[in-house]
Amino acid sequence: MLDFTFQSPTKFYFGHDTELKVGEAVRETGAHKVLIHYGSGSAERSGLLNRVRKSLADAGIASVELGGVVPNPELSLVYEGIELGRREQVDLILSVGGGSAADSAKAIAIGIPYEGDVWDFYSSDAKPEKGIPVATILTIAATGTEGSPSSVISNVTADGVLKRGCDSQLIRPVFSILNPELTYTLPNYQLAAGATDMISHILERYISNTVDVDLTDRMSEAVMQSVISAAPRALADNTDYDSHATLMWAGMVAHNNILGVGRQQDWSTHQIEHEISADFQVTHGAGLAVIFPAFMTYTCKTNVNRYVQFATRVMGVPDDPYHPEAVAKAGISRYKDFLSSIGMPLELRAFGIKEEDIPGLAARVRRNNGDYVGYFQPLTTSDIEEILRLCL
Repeated sequence: MLDFTFQSPTKFYFGHDTELKVGEAVRETGAHKVLIHYGSGSAERSGLLNRVRKSLADAGIASVELGGVVPNPELSLVYEGIELGRREQVDLILSVGGGSAADSAKAIAIGIPYEGDVWDFYSSDAKPEKGIPVATILTIAATGTEGSPSSVISNVTADGVLKRGCDSQLIRPVFSILNPELTYTLPNYQLAAGATDMISHILERYISNTVDVDLTDRMSEAVMQSVISAAPRALADNTDYDSHATLMWAGMVAHNNILGVGRQQDWSTHQIEHEISADFQVTHGAGLAVIFPAFMTYTCKTNVNRYVQFATRVMGVPDDPYHPEAVAKAGISRYKDFLSSIGMPLELRAFGIKEEDIPGLAARVRRNNGDYVGYFQPLTTSDIEEILRLCL
C-alpha cells in the first residue's frame, strides 16, 4: 500500500424528505445568500425547487437562481454563473440535480474569486487557491460528485468540444442531501447508466498494479457487488426504496476516493470516454459501458491476476489456476452480460461512431502520464485506437 492523505469533510443528510433540511444545513455553514444551480424543468415540475426555496426562506437564507445545465455541462453557463454570483455576492453555490449540475456549480464556485479564466483550472496545470462553498441536492445516483473533489466541464470551441476535469479539495461539497425518493422518476436508461458509472469509478481504482491493497480491494468488490445486485431491482420497481438507497450511497462511496487510497489509479478509460461524450453527446455511463470491457480485454495480459481476482470475487467465475487468462476473460464476459441485461449499449455504433471517427477521437484524448494515458498499462495513441476498434 502506498502512502496517502485522505480528506472527506462533506456532511451527508441521507433519507426521506432530507431536502427539507437544506435551509438548516446552509445556515450551519454560515452562508447568507445562495445561488441555486439546476438543470432542466424537472426540478421545477416535481416541486423540488419550491421545497428548496421554502426551506431556505424559512431559515432566513436569500437566494438567486440559474437553471439550464445540460448533460456534459458547458463552460458558457459557468461564465453566466460566475457573473451572476459576483453581482449578487453569493457565498454558497447549491446544486440541485445530478452530476452535471454539481460539476457546473463547482466550476462557478472556484471561478467567482478567480481573476483569470476559470477554464485555466480545466485546461492546464493551474490550481485554484480560493473558492466559495458548494453543496448539492442529488436527484441522480451516478457520478459521485456529491462527495468528490472533482468537476468535469465541456468547452464548445470552433475546433470542437473539449471535455476536461479539475480536481481540488476546494470543490468537495460542504454538505450533500441524498433522498433516494428523488431518483424514482429517472428513466431506466439514466438509472442504468448511473449504475455503470459507479462501477467504472471503482474499476479505475481497482485495476491497479499496486500490491498489498487487500482492504480496499475487498471494499471495492463489496460495493461493485451491491450495485450489480441493486440495479436490476431498482429497474424492476422504480419505487423500491432499498435498491434506490443502495445505489445512491454506492455512487458516493465509489468516487469520494475511500476506495482508491494507497494505490496507483488508472483513469485512462474515463479520458477516452470524455472524447466520445464530448463529440457525440453520449450519456457518460453508457459510453463507459462500451469502452471499459474493451479496455479490460486489451489490457488483460498486463496483470492477469488482477482480472482473475475481479472475475472470481466480483463476477462469480470459478477459479482455475491452470487457465488464469480464461478465467479473466470469463469475468469480463460476465460483466458485459450484466451491462447488456440492464440495457446498456456494448458497441460504438449505438452512438453513430464509425471506423473513420476513431483516429480523431484517439488523438484528442488528454494525456495524464507524460506522452501516455493511464498507469495500469500506459496507453499510446495507437493503443487507444485499438481499444476503440474493439468497441466496433
